[in-house]
Amino acid sequence: MIPTSESPLALPTHHLPNAEDFLMWPPCLQSYGFRNVDKLFATRDIARGPTPRALTRGPAYEAPFVSGGKTLSIADLMNRNNVVGLIATVDDAVVLERYGLGLQPHERWSTMSTVKSLTALLVGAAIADGAIHSLDDAVTDHLPAMRGTGYEGVTVRHLLTMSSGVRWIEDYTDRDSDVNRYSRSLAAKAPGGVLQLMASLQRAHPPGSFWNYNTGDTYLLGAVICAATGQRLADYMSEKIWKPAGMEFDAFYTLESDGGQEISGSRAGMTLRDMARLALLVVNDGRVQGTPLLGAQWVDAVSARAFELAGRENTAGVEILGVSGYGLSWWLDDDGGMWALGHSGQRIYVNRRERITVVQLAVYPEPAYYSPAEPDRDVLLLDFIRTLRLCHDRVNP
Repeated sequence: MIPTSESPLALPTHHLPNAEDFLMWPPCLQSYGFRNVDKLFATRDIARGPTPRALTRGPAYEAPFVSGGKTLSIADLMNRNNVVGLIATVDDAVVLERYGLGLQPHERWSTMSTVKSLTALLVGAAIADGAIHSLDDAVTDHLPAMRGTGYEGVTVRHLLTMSSGVRWIEDYTDRDSDVNRYSRSLAAKAPGGVLQLMASLQRAHPPGSFWNYNTGDTYLLGAVICAATGQRLADYMSEKIWKPAGMEFDAFYTLESDGGQEISGSRAGMTLRDMARLALLVVNDGRVQGTPLLGAQWVDAVSARAFELAGRENTAGVEILGVSGYGLSWWLDDDGGMWALGHSGQRIYVNRRERITVVQLAVYPEPAYYSPAEPDRDVLLLDFIRTLRLCHDRVNP
């Protein structure tokens, strides 16, 4: 358009990447966009309490580790994995906290799908409150809109274990996959759009019989929690976890539309230190200073294997990081480790037996931007964690 005297003034504007392509951005846009999710999508804050709980600080951990026959430093891990945030705790004390690519301690980074595991913690609180009667509650009892759909006969347990049996394609490289249709609905801020998408899905397997990673299942899980408790998900998270755990900063859930339902399975926003506090909540069996927040034995429940994943094709995080099983929205390895895994390198590791946690926030390139020189970033992270565990064992035999 050719400007005229009646054209608006050329004022400074701020460019944001295309929200529809959220799962396909190149690394340069990822490292910017993942810290600006709240500018791209509708969101609702998870409010912190008036007094944050200070993290205990231990001696700084600086040990090198060996990966691929090479001795590497923590700085090498930061560089090779495109890490924006790395924090580790041992015996409840922070031993490492580093930031990269310009991320600041107060900035909220996209959780990606790690929030699936965190939302699952709320189910324990809702059961303890009596709002959800049991894991065998039918989804349709709480969400009548799903009656007569592929989710007829699906329970809360099936949602937590990714075994609803509905046909769902979680392919981030295919613009027409179910997960990208879901992503476009979020970008369009279409009221009821995600629920309409979920209601359109057809049954592929009997509920509970087949594991298939499905971001939509966790969307419905969040909707069930809201319906059962009569509260917005962000408010329930604030009441049950964020405030009593002493989080330092407000977090946020992405919404399906302005003022709409929270997206409980992806792209929430949290700071690195508060994600470490969530990991500490899990390592301490759902307690903060002895006070239970999640109900009795809920962390035991989420860490119990529902499906064996060993030998499956490498899809949606299977066969990475030593993962061999799936619990209630937590990935499980053979060494006592629990994992919350998110797209593009977001990782939360909890080992309750050894009382170790690690959170990595990162920018892993999408497949379209791979090069032959790409390192195996998850192997690097796993080798770092193994060395941290060995060092801890030597100090605490």
